[in-house]
Order: sequence, then C-alpha cells, then structure tokens
Amino acid sequence: MIQLAILASGSGTNAENIIRYFAGHSLIGVGAVISNNPQARVLEKAARYHIPARVFGNSAWEEPSPVTDYLEEIQADYLILAGFLRKIHPSLISAYPNKILNIHPALLPSYGGKGMYGDRVHEAVLANREKASGITIHLVNEVYDAGKILFQAELPVLPEDNPESLARRIHELEYRYYPKVIEQYIFPSNPAGYPKGLQIPQ
Repeated sequence: MIQLAILASGSGTNAENIIRYFAGHSLIGVGAVISNNPQARVLEKAARYHIPARVFGNSAWEEPSPVTDYLEEIQADYLILAGFLRKIHPSLISAYPNKILNIHPALLPSYGGKGMYGDRVHEAVLANREKASGITIHLVNEVYDAGKILFQAELPVLPEDNPESLARRIHELEYRYYPKVIEQYIFPSNPAGYPKGLQIPQ
C-alpha cells in the first residue's frame, strides 16, 4: 500500500476530498495529516476519518528532522500539499525526490511565488483583468511554485466574478482533478478514469 502524507495549514477541504477519494482504495491510502498550525480545521477533518494527525510548529520546518523522522515512522511514500503555507525545506525535498505534489489556484507560471496563495491569487487575477484562470498541479522543488507542471485545468474569468466567486469555481476544479492526478502520477500505467492531458515526468 502506497502511503500518502497530506500537509495542510488551514480548513482542509482539499485534504478531506483526497481522504475520501482514497478511502477503501486497494493501492493508495492516506497515512497521516500533518500541519504547522495547531488551530487548523484540517486536524478535525482528519479525526473525523480516523486519520492520524500531527502538528509540527514552524521552527520544525526550518530544519525538519522531526518531520522527516515522523514521515519515516509512518512510512510515507508521497507528500501531498493541500493548502500548506510553509516552504518545504531542501532536506525534505532531497528525502522525497519527485514525490512531493502541490496544487496552486492559478495557471502557473503566472501568479505564483512567495506570498501568492488563496484570495491573494484571485485578487491579482481580477485586478489584471485576466480572461482565464485555473489550477496547476506540480512537483515541489526549492523555488516557490516552480516545480515541474503535471497538469493544468482552465476556466474563464466571468465579468461578474469577485474573489469569492472565482475561488468557489477554482475549488471545484481542485476537487475534481487533484486526487485523480495524484493517482495517475503514482500509477501512470492505468489510464481508466484519469483526466486527459496529464503529463508524467519521464
């Protein structure tokens, strides 16, 4: 069984969607939810699904030996970022080469980088009168939002959109595609039910 560790800092709606998608899966399971925020609602969601949850304070992520030790303890194979607001330390990237995935609420390389998350992204898209936005699922490297792109999905920005309405429609794309892209990235030989256009690194 491939074990996923989900890293999240906030409400955990994407984390919950991933947990539900892989519940009962024969090959992939969610082994833990990890947060840097002791008040994150994602911890309650993990408990609801009987998923072990741990909090590591921000200092642990500067040189994440306790994080790495815990990931080894639970035998995590892949790290899945779902609204995680800490930069991943290079030592953790080295420990999980090409095995850390993130989702970003815009079409990278546009509207990425340090400080670009959540409504900040949507506000910038609207301020620049973009005609389209979307999601990007990518591998994580040492630079914010600069890892290899695995998949993108696009939607139009509507004239009546505000940050809240755009965020809602972006979330729908995230829920629809993120678990399936994770699944196909891990097992690319099984194409059934996967989104078209997913590019797997060779």
